[in-house]
Amino acid sequence: MLSTVPDITQKTVHRTTFVGTLGWIVAWAWTIVAGGGGVWLLWTKGPWPLTNGWFALLSGVSACPATGWLLKKYAGVPVPGYVQFAAAAFFFVAGKVALAVSS
Repeated sequence: MLSTVPDITQKTVHRTTFVGTLGWIVAWAWTIVAGGGGVWLLWTKGPWPLTNGWFALLSGVSACPATGWLLKKYAGVPVPGYVQFAAAAFFFVAGKVALAVSS
């Protein structure tokens, strides 16, 4: 007798892998664009005022997948991806607010 229950485990695994891979790609892109832009601003305009690239750099570093991996491996602190995303978004918004206040 054949079972009529569909097997959905393969689709679930595939979607989870796809979303994880997409998140990893977006995190590295954010790291390169925000972190690289922050370093570029610091290099070209100097470290002062504090809003001149520090927030972008911190946003990029907090979004970097390597940051979570290093914290887990060397500090024993597992950091979920959504926490890294929240920290990166916080630094991004804080930089925008700091620029608005200082202007």
